[in-house]
Amino acid sequence: MTDPDIGELAAAIVEAHSGRFGSGWELLPAPPAQSDAPVYRAALQACSALGFIPIDAEVLARAWQRRSERTGRFDPAAWPDAPQDFGLRDPATLRTDGFPACPQSLGLYAVLPDAAWVGRMARAGVPTVQLRFKSDDAEAVKREVEAAIAAVAGTGAQLFINDHWRTAIAAGAWGVHLGQEDLDALTPTELAVLRASGVRLGVSTHGYAEMLRADAVAPSYVALGAVFPTTLKRMPTAPQGVGRLAAYARLLSHYPLVAIGGIDLPRFSEIKATGVGSIAVVRALVAADDPEAAAAQLQAALAS
Repeated sequence: MTDPDIGELAAAIVEAHSGRFGSGWELLPAPPAQSDAPVYRAALQACSALGFIPIDAEVLARAWQRRSERTGRFDPAAWPDAPQDFGLRDPATLRTDGFPACPQSLGLYAVLPDAAWVGRMARAGVPTVQLRFKSDDAEAVKREVEAAIAAVAGTGAQLFINDHWRTAIAAGAWGVHLGQEDLDALTPTELAVLRASGVRLGVSTHGYAEMLRADAVAPSYVALGAVFPTTLKRMPTAPQGVGRLAAYARLLSHYPLVAIGGIDLPRFSEIKATGVGSIAVVRALVAADDPEAAAAQLQAALAS
């Protein structure tokens, strides 16, 4: 196949999917091609033109190539979403060597700054809460984690502790949530300790390559974001958008999924339509004039 043919294949992919993934992305150069396979090269060029960062464009190009080899055909209109084409673990055996299961739908997921907020939202009926307490003071972290665990007792809320996994295990937490940097920093021994503890594990992801890293440890759930711009933390990638979120949700449908990042009440319906089973919010609760009323409204929107 000649280079002009590869260009035509790439153009066909871009034409079929540019509307889905939106416009206004910073167009990045394609990473160096790792293969001469025509479909791979075309997909690499197309995914780069669609604004995917180089490492995600590489993952997608390999998936396009694997699917073309598996099916014997190239369909530019069909975005790859089969786990086997991405090298993901077999969904049927996900729990045999992974972290304990949690509900497929985690419902409204409140990310909260301290134990007082955790208790307040748990009592308001929010089904999943996360303590995101930022401190370098080990004693302060220990007190806050223990207070958060005590605060959800008897409420039915499922509590995840962000980052402080050793403290969370020692305190008997139900679950832990880790970002990509925290996950990558774990040694094999630490990962084994975390898995042996029996806690549920949630992992943040910001694109295809990070989804593959998360899948390698078979977490209890996967968080997908940031969907929209957020001022709460510095994000490693541009906002993913609803189109990408829908593609991610199809690929990872065998995991409980949490959408996060800049999501407020008016956007709930379009996020729900992607197929994710949970929506995480921060400011929609902690910045609300009446957080309990806001929680009830958000839960109603998610259940409707």
